[in-house]
Amino acid sequence: MTEAPFRSIAHVQLAMPKGAEDAARMFYRDLLGMVEIPKPPELAERGGVWFQSGKVQIHLGVEENFRPATKAHPALLCHDYQTLTAKLGEVGVAMHDDHSIPGVTRCHVNDCFGNRIELIAT
Repeated sequence: MTEAPFRSIAHVQLAMPKGAEDAARMFYRDLLGMVEIPKPPELAERGGVWFQSGKVQIHLGVEENFRPATKAHPALLCHDYQTLTAKLGEVGVAMHDDHSIPGVTRCHVNDCFGNRIELIAT
């Protein structure tokens, strides 16, 4: 049997508007609990910000004619789904529960830029 060609996803890239790094930090770091990681110096001048939680990385890059991703999205397996979704609800983040897969507890939220993110209970 041959080895699978891929082991995991290195990161997911989402777009953001120019100059909105502080808003990204408030959502991804302060609300989701991710850690900001430094961008390589040659990429930092482009703007944007990168975050990590365990092996999960989300890179937010500046897009000139920014439009949020409302269909395509990362799906994040949550260590403590109930606590995270309660925290998001307390600050007014709209959550849309999705019961379309039997036995899977999940919802969709939008980040501060309108990008769709799926949260899945483990």
